[in-house]
Amino acid sequence: MDSTVTPLHPEDDDALVIAGVRLSSRLFLGTAGYPTQSIMRDAVEASEAEVVTASIRRVSLRGHGSDTVSLLKGCRFLPNTAGCETARDAIMTAELAREALDTTWIKVEVIGDRETLYPDVAELIDACRHLVDEGFTVLPYCNDDPIVCRRLEDIGCAAVMPMGSLIGSGMGVANPANIELICRRAGVPVIVDAGIGTASDAVVAMELGAAACLVNTAVAKADDPVRMARAMARAVEAGRDAFLAGRIPRRGRAEPSSPQLGLVGS
Repeated sequence: MDSTVTPLHPEDDDALVIAGVRLSSRLFLGTAGYPTQSIMRDAVEASEAEVVTASIRRVSLRGHGSDTVSLLKGCRFLPNTAGCETARDAIMTAELAREALDTTWIKVEVIGDRETLYPDVAELIDACRHLVDEGFTVLPYCNDDPIVCRRLEDIGCAAVMPMGSLIGSGMGVANPANIELICRRAGVPVIVDAGIGTASDAVVAMELGAAACLVNTAVAKADDPVRMARAMARAVEAGRDAFLAGRIPRRGRAEPSSPQLGLVGS
């Protein structure tokens, strides 16, 4: 998918840039859990996502049959280290992904708890530090902790990917105050990852200042994945526009939109 499209209004160019790569779409789409591979392909096309994620442990690397890589030619692959529980495993998986897919981009996941799928922060930071030193473009999945995000940025991660809520839960952004704080302080793109359940959740994440959203289960498990993918694309755009436009302040009282002076009969 072409990431060099000229905007209709050059002054409105708001491309996402990660590690020097310009992306016109702020929606990242996962490729797991779809009813069929053809539906997955159609959903990616409908989403207009340029970056798609895939677990390196699940992708067919042999080039036979309808493997994910062959189906999605033209997309930028962001392999991830899903299923890894130690820094050592995550590093080995990232190195395998680099060799197999010829990319230095890697989404680093190091899970510390099987029930909640919360990241193991200590192992995550160790893995990310090593991979950054090895020349990878590292995008870590982490908890919604501003200090952890800052630490990951400090060691050289190209973006941070704090969770909106538990992976696959569809609970949306559980802690908007933390996400807003992370976005306000970050010097790298913030990609809200995990928990997005429907289009309105993506709007909220983007209105808080996120640079992008990564969505998988909400699309793959929807009754109509292709339609939901299209809705997510629109939601991310709407949320970004609303963030840039600036919302009105919340008030505890009514304030008329029309002037009070000069009313008929006054």
